Amino acid sequence: MDSADAAASDPPPLYPYRRSPDQDADPVAFHPVVVVGAGPIGLAAAIDLAQQDVPVVVLDDNDRVSGGSRAICFAKRPLEILDRLGCGDRLVEKGVTWSKGRVFFDRRQVYGFDLLPEAGHKRPAFVNLPQYYCEQYLVERLRALERLGKPIELRGRHEVVGVDPRPDGVGVEVGTPEGAYRLEAGWLLACDGAGSPVRRMLGADFVGRVFEDNFLIADVVMEADFPTERWFWFDPPFNRGQSALLHKQPDNVWRIDLQLGRDVDRDEQQKPDNVLPRLRAMLGPDVRFELEWVSVYTFQCRRMERFRHGRVIFAGDSAHQVSPFGARGANSGFQDTDNLCWKLKLVIEGRAPERLLDSFDHERVQAADENLLASTRSTDFITPKSATSRLFRDAVLDLSEGLPFARPLVNSGRLSVPCVHDGSPLNGPDHPAMPRRTRPGAPASDAPLRDGWLVDALGGRFRLMAVDTPAPDRFEVDGLPLDVLRLDAAAAGSDALRERYLGGAASAVYLFRPDQHVAARWASFDDAAVARALRVAVGHPA
Repeated sequence: MDSADAAASDPPPLYPYRRSPDQDADPVAFHPVVVVGAGPIGLAAAIDLAQQDVPVVVLDDNDRVSGGSRAICFAKRPLEILDRLGCGDRLVEKGVTWSKGRVFFDRRQVYGFDLLPEAGHKRPAFVNLPQYYCEQYLVERLRALERLGKPIELRGRHEVVGVDPRPDGVGVEVGTPEGAYRLEAGWLLACDGAGSPVRRMLGADFVGRVFEDNFLIADVVMEADFPTERWFWFDPPFNRGQSALLHKQPDNVWRIDLQLGRDVDRDEQQKPDNVLPRLRAMLGPDVRFELEWVSVYTFQCRRMERFRHGRVIFAGDSAHQVSPFGARGANSGFQDTDNLCWKLKLVIEGRAPERLLDSFDHERVQAADENLLASTRSTDFITPKSATSRLFRDAVLDLSEGLPFARPLVNSGRLSVPCVHDGSPLNGPDHPAMPRRTRPGAPASDAPLRDGWLVDALGGRFRLMAVDTPAPDRFEVDGLPLDVLRLDAAAAGSDALRERYLGGAASAVYLFRPDQHVAARWASFDDAAVARALRVAVGHPA
């Protein structure tokens, strides 16, 4: 996203510059993993690795969390990932929980939806929370891990100004207020955002589309009685010919997006004298509000051709960029790191071949393409590029008010869902009688248990789940332990476990990866079959 911010006060330094012993090291210091960027994705990657006892250093050219709320919508699957990183409760407790939305055409509501109509999930469909809170909680979690003696360090105002990739590692040049220094990294994770200096240093580029429409984001503080829902307008009376979006955040902050169109003076459009009349027209003359943050942005739907470049690996916005309609940016970035970190740990420890990391490229490029397609379609529906496209769009909106068949065609932003990695080289056997939603490649679908939740019980390691069938307590393949979770579907406390994992089968055995994606499933336990599937899941030939 290309944006310019105004009316945003700088938060105080949260990780101020400190001189590191590496700046005086001779020979040059070595770190197994260096993460570039202390945004949500870089912090998540570092925390994930440190929790697995992989030493990691985070380098950032800034020393504080983001100004302005930026990303605000955190989806169910990333919340489950953040649970495993030790931050999920804080996001949910502070954030605004929601699952429902409405779509308006002119003055009329034409469509409504519920993103999580079924019960039996620990986490909600979405939580709205400004990005700066998310970053703050992640930094605080990082500090807590430091105090526990975990191998993690965050260096503020240590800017990566040069990279030298080699077959066995990466040389890194770092600029600081006291001068430059060098260090060596076994692996470099580039989580340095849409403008990614590391990407430029490697001469890598994006493929995809750049959109020319401009949008205004405004965070306003107001006390309003709008429900906690996502409201989206096509051609509203307060923004004729364009679109608008309203979201509630905590602390009486509301996110408002207003489409501006093409060929506007972006600096002029974000001046308060121009922003405030637009907001008053939308909210009404009697609503009192204060402008907290404003930005005018355009966006891209593009990605790198490859996310892995030898020992340099890209994740989040540095690897792929989408429109904000659908909340697919940060949410897909968290899933990038969740996919990557367990693989990197196994490779560093020598428990898996380096080609396991090629599956990160395979799976997350697949996910990026899925997100790019959904995001591009949303943008084309929201901003039709011809009179014919607008006529079609308006006809769909008119029909959707009274005819349910038209409602799936309404596209105000298909909201973020996790990618199912069909065709992954890590996938093993499937069982056709079991539900499609939990097939190999799919993320775990949560379900209530007698003493908690399934996703919590699975944890962040390889896990075997046996439902209504015998299995050993523990299994080991090539020195890799595999704990077994044995469950009785009838005693689980609801029908959700049976519906989501058994379907037409009388019993089931599931192999889960550390990122909680299904690797394989069978009707009953077979030690040889499980061993073969586990070897495939860590990158060995079938």
